Amino acid sequence: MNEEFILALNQLENEKGVKKDIIFDALESALLTSYKKNFGTNQNVEVKINREDGHIDVFANREVVEEVEDELLQISIDDAKKINHRYELGDIYKETINPKDFGRIAAQTAKQVVIQKIKDAERDIIYDEFLDRENELITGLIQRSSKGYVYVELGNTEGILPPGEQIKGEDYSHGNRYKMLLLEVKKTSKGPQIILSRSHPNLIKRLFEIEVPEIHDGIVEIYSIAREAGSRTKIAVFSKNEEVDALGACVGYKGQRVKAIVDDLHDEKIDIVIWEKEIDHFIANSLSPSSVEKVFVDDKEKSALVVVPDYQLSLAIGKEGQNARLAAKLTNWKIDIKSESQFEEYLEENNMTEDDLYEKLGYESEEDYEMRKGNEVEENEESNDELSDFQGE
Repeated sequence: MNEEFILALNQLENEKGVKKDIIFDALESALLTSYKKNFGTNQNVEVKINREDGHIDVFANREVVEEVEDELLQISIDDAKKINHRYELGDIYKETINPKDFGRIAAQTAKQVVIQKIKDAERDIIYDEFLDRENELITGLIQRSSKGYVYVELGNTEGILPPGEQIKGEDYSHGNRYKMLLLEVKKTSKGPQIILSRSHPNLIKRLFEIEVPEIHDGIVEIYSIAREAGSRTKIAVFSKNEEVDALGACVGYKGQRVKAIVDDLHDEKIDIVIWEKEIDHFIANSLSPSSVEKVFVDDKEKSALVVVPDYQLSLAIGKEGQNARLAAKLTNWKIDIKSESQFEEYLEENNMTEDDLYEKLGYESEEDYEMRKGNEVEENEESNDELSDFQGE
């Protein structure tokens, strides 16, 4: 190796960020392996490369001993003192060796090491770049599919869309372009593995942040999302500014904002509901598009009995129970839905009135329920205000 090699390493360090010392260390290790492989020796060999001019020295290290048992690993004290009188027992004698054809082996090894280090550096750069973008929205071009996995071009690298992160029925043919969630970046021996998702609820969140400026700016916030990918999503939002209508902001003028999101999801239905501090109101909202007559909540069990008009029962439950199931996920409460007729039958079967039901749930009457729920909301608002004041100090 020569000055040109050192100059090439300097350029590599500047352009790829690969430190010269890393290459030198790797090269010394690789040359040592190559030497032993090509020359079939059991010697204790050491390879050193001069960091300034690239000159390579190969040493056979032998321990200074009283009586030699292995000539490849040991040298007698008498022979060592003939070379240098300062040698003592236990010292290491370094003998410089220059095996034939080692220059050719060194050149080949150096080339392989440098190529590998460049690949490693590029992989690290890609890993760091995408690691910082986890949970972000990314647009990818479908390249191919294999054994259920879809491989997606992401500029200078490739991402993977696993079967569990795909939307059933979507066309993942070559050349199709999709917005996806960058779910996770893993470091593997073959380089960074970038896991993508089309089915994760956070994909909905990122799409709303792009399409709704009020969400991006923090004026409108997303409280929760419940999703059955490819079919239907419920999203609960609220406004931090009384003058801004959260629902209107998300829907947009003539529904343009939500339509853009639905188009990205290939007609997945989206229900936008308003989150309210009163859990009974929130549960009622979550069952949209169905109207709700009454909600009886059991705070201890985090369950609710919801009464809807007779003609709205199937709408409230939804096809195969989907609307009720998504409402339960959105609110994180168990929800039992009954029509008005079923509710009356339920009261008769249990020989109770509505007031009896309120009493069973821990309230004296409907008025007591409304009053206590209102007080709870006010106390929560005061606690939040105090916390905000404390955090601001």
